[in-house]
Amino acid sequence: MPATRRTFVATAIAAAFLPAVRARAQDNPATLAIPRPEFPWWLERHRQKLRELAQAKPRLIFIGDSIVHDFELGSPYPQYDFLSLWQRYYGDRNAVNLGFNGDSTANVLWRLANGEMAGIAPAVAVLLIGTNNTVQGQTAEQTQAGIDAVIATLRTGLPATRVLVVGILPSGVSPLKSAADGAVNAYLADKYAAARDVTFVDASFGFLKDGQVDVGLFMDPRNTPPGPAIHPDAFAQARLAEVIEPALARLLGDRAKPGTLTVP
Repeated sequence: MPATRRTFVATAIAAAFLPAVRARAQDNPATLAIPRPEFPWWLERHRQKLRELAQAKPRLIFIGDSIVHDFELGSPYPQYDFLSLWQRYYGDRNAVNLGFNGDSTANVLWRLANGEMAGIAPAVAVLLIGTNNTVQGQTAEQTQAGIDAVIATLRTGLPATRVLVVGILPSGVSPLKSAADGAVNAYLADKYAAARDVTFVDASFGFLKDGQVDVGLFMDPRNTPPGPAIHPDAFAQARLAEVIEPALARLLGDRAKPGTLTVP
């Protein structure tokens, strides 16, 4: 069940990064290229994605953490059927999902440096990363530098690819994390406002109710034991897809998929 997997992921997130932080405390851990060999599934998924990229030669790639990874999950329960959502929005766009549960900017940097840009030239790369950085206690400034490093890596390694950066989604983890995430999003919106090859979209409004995180949109509070809201369910993930769709369609040069959410 999704709740069981979420419990494992929530436990693994904090543990995965600590050794590297302690070993190189003098560096910004968000800007280092760090793998996660302690998780065999992670390395196997990386190898599998290299094969998928080589075969697909994708027009569109999604890069990120568990929120992106979730797009691969199918279920007979609509609230957990992310795969149908992926097929609806991206199934005819030759897209490859490069989301990995628990990843931070450091892990994305390692993956990009180890084959995930090789031999491809997608029109657009969608990037959603950073929430695990602030979950792990990294500051807004550290996280900003990590996201900047990922964007710079994509610009260098995929010079013909437009980058669509999605802001860190709201969560119910802590006020400190929410403040850091808000600062990161404000920074990204300002830094890339005039960039020709980078577009920033803040999807936060789709996950708020009366200015607060709408915890009913997230899977984690339904887990046993319940956890803080951080992973949208499939209904909420549809909001994310709809918010980024106008910008994505423009960058791809195709027609926007219809949705039901009113985007300001």
